[in-house]
Amino acid sequence: MSKKKLIKVLKILIPLGLGVFLIYYSLSSATPEERTTLWLNIKKADPTYIFLSLIFGVLSHFSRAYRWQFLLEPMGYSPKLSNRFMAVMAAYLANLGIPRSGEFLRGALLTTYEDVPFEKGFGTIISERIADFLMLLLVVAVAVLMQTDMLLTYLKEQNINPLYTVIFLALVVGAIYLGFRIVKNARSGFFLKIRKFMNGLLEGMKSILHMKHKIAFIAHTLFIWLMYILMFWVIKFTIPEIAIANLGIIIAAFVIGSFSISVTNGGIGVYPITIGALFVFFGFSKEGGEAFGWIIWGSQTLLVVILGALSFILLPVLNRSK
Repeated sequence: MSKKKLIKVLKILIPLGLGVFLIYYSLSSATPEERTTLWLNIKKADPTYIFLSLIFGVLSHFSRAYRWQFLLEPMGYSPKLSNRFMAVMAAYLANLGIPRSGEFLRGALLTTYEDVPFEKGFGTIISERIADFLMLLLVVAVAVLMQTDMLLTYLKEQNINPLYTVIFLALVVGAIYLGFRIVKNARSGFFLKIRKFMNGLLEGMKSILHMKHKIAFIAHTLFIWLMYILMFWVIKFTIPEIAIANLGIIIAAFVIGSFSISVTNGGIGVYPITIGALFVFFGFSKEGGEAFGWIIWGSQTLLVVILGALSFILLPVLNRSK
């Protein structure tokens, strides 16, 4: 196996192995009574609220696919809504295997089935992610305002520093800007090809500035994140102990989960543990908190696996002419 292939394999296996280890560590370090209580909490969860959470999840994904058109339209592209939705779901499924690969796949699928140049489609995805990141910052601000002292103390105890995420994104933006400057002044054939790609990427990113339906884009963005919060909110009713948690605690759990999900593939292992630790911090039992984490993570992951797999199957079937 070549060094390049080995690195690709390790990028998949290391996060996945870490997630499996965390699951094993969490369960093995618990007492038999704690494991029994955890399992009972999951087993007794009211399926009505799980189903409702899944509905909110589907609505958020559908809204994301619908919102995408507002960014593609200024460049003269109108992909079918069904293809946009399946591309979104296939991308989420890909992220479970290789973190952040979904964005590239999503752009590639739009190129394959809708003839949208990859660089332009990918540019719209970057703009979309920037809008979502701003929403995440807004949710973090709300969480901090509602649970300032306790949340900051928890972040410190868990060695989670959201500032690192901001710094990382700033470095990425800086690197992209520097890359554009270097390529802009390039003269060789190779860099001219890169310049063409970057110009298309920039056009896709700028589409957010030329949207005809800016209000609708903002409305869909708010709707997507409202659905995310509701996904969390209704799951609390599946665990009697967690049902009394107020909105501030639920939003705090959502924020912590959002930061922890990037540690392993799709948050496997670390997500339920982190959510459980947060609920313990707020005075709930570890078993109840982790059961909440497992239910929200397990149900939404299963949704992504099913819809993502169906999307991979149906895309070529429904687009035979492509």
